[in-house]
Amino acid sequence: MKFRPCIDIHNGQVKQIVGGSLCDAGNRAEENFVSEQTAAFFANLYKDNGLKGGHIILLNPVSSEFYANTKAQALEALKAYPGGLQIGGGITPQNAKEYLDAGASHVIVTSYVFKDGRLHYDRLKEMVRAVSKEHLVLDLSCRKKSECYYIVTDRWQKYTDVVLDEINIRELSKYCDELLIHAVDVEGKASGIEKNVAKLLGEYCEIPATYAGGVHSFEDLAALKTLGKGKVDVTIGSALDLFGGNMKFEEVLDYIKK
Repeated sequence: MKFRPCIDIHNGQVKQIVGGSLCDAGNRAEENFVSEQTAAFFANLYKDNGLKGGHIILLNPVSSEFYANTKAQALEALKAYPGGLQIGGGITPQNAKEYLDAGASHVIVTSYVFKDGRLHYDRLKEMVRAVSKEHLVLDLSCRKKSECYYIVTDRWQKYTDVVLDEINIRELSKYCDELLIHAVDVEGKASGIEKNVAKLLGEYCEIPATYAGGVHSFEDLAALKTLGKGKVDVTIGSALDLFGGNMKFEEVLDYIKK
């Protein structure tokens, strides 16, 4: 298990938000933390600590009045740590190369592939042709409905008809280098991990995968390591002291190393 840091950018600022609260209308979100530091500051911090494979997420849609500022922050972070960070949020075959050229190791994709509530294999294959499997991360962030976890898109606002299960995890893993999964129902709440999601990844994922959502203690890290069979990496957001939480960044790094 590795620690994968994050830089979430909303309205031009690095933030931690409650996952299900994000709303395009009015650019609103329930905020846990708004940083006074730039995205590049966090990129440099992660670089200095040798943390690779973290992700930058642009939380504004292209249509937002804040999108230009959010994108500018993201590009500065990529410039600060070339090859060390992945990027997602509004990625398409048309703009992916810009981010890779700017220093992203991978682009992270959800909404382009999962459109209008369903999975479009033609769009998935188009993304693979545009950036290659080696530079593609599929975001399978999910929410629970009727005892199943469904992949959600458009800043976690829209359900698809695609269930996060063994068949889909194994099938979609053929097209990408890594998976990123936010357990959206607990994202930003620092209330404990979604154990069933972690177990699914531990059981069925054969490529690198990163779990995010709800981590708020070292007990959560221990549970994730067990459920993920040591192969599922972790992101910590609101619970990390960098973002106003109680888990000290240095102690997390030491714990993961041990």
